[in-house]
Amino acid sequence: MMNRKKLIPAVIALCAIALCSFISTTDMNPLQKSDNILSSAEKKSGWKLLFDGKSTKGWRTYKNKEVDSWEVTDGAIYCKSKATKRADLITEEKYGDFELSVDWKVSKAANSGIVWRATEEYGASYESGPEYQLIDDEGYTEKLEDWQKSGADYAMHPPLKIASKPTGQYNHTVLKVKGGHVEQYLNGEKVAEFEMWTPDWEKRKSESKWKDAKGYGMSKAGHICLQDHGGGIWFKNLKIRPL
Repeated sequence: MMNRKKLIPAVIALCAIALCSFISTTDMNPLQKSDNILSSAEKKSGWKLLFDGKSTKGWRTYKNKEVDSWEVTDGAIYCKSKATKRADLITEEKYGDFELSVDWKVSKAANSGIVWRATEEYGASYESGPEYQLIDDEGYTEKLEDWQKSGADYAMHPPLKIASKPTGQYNHTVLKVKGGHVEQYLNGEKVAEFEMWTPDWEKRKSESKWKDAKGYGMSKAGHICLQDHGGGIWFKNLKIRPL
């Protein structure tokens, strides 16, 4: 029989290993010490970086459009407020079931979103994929409906609570998608949870701006898309893992 002095450290080690196996970004401190890197625990859990902090490698524009609105600056992908040629930025790879982790901030009155499972047979990415809304909730120039506020499943599910930070401060978003089940988090708070393709989902779609967009939300896999909606938004620490 193992003596107690040897048993206790062994139990502690096993607990630590078990904890690492269940690690999720919803439990992590979003203000990590170094940007655009993976911890050992994240690597073991299957995470991969979508952004290296230096280039847009692994990304391209929607439909390969020519743009002058995106740049990499200070370790972040930045969509400029002043530009003449605009288009969304999408991952080269497609994803079906995944957990996505992103840090983002907006300038005053800025508006953007993260579109997922996006496809390219439409004029805009949001016509095909659902959108996790990102916006200046306090300083936007027009009155916002609840379904337009940060953390919303845009035009479909309003956020359960307002959890965004003031402009100029980074927010931490986590998006979990497994089949038709979706969970959205903002700064550690669950802001949306819903099931796609259910009667409730279909009803919401038929009563929203997507009522004539037959392909909206129907793809089982697609690109992750950073929306260019006039610029004024920064993204960093973009990470993803398959589910």
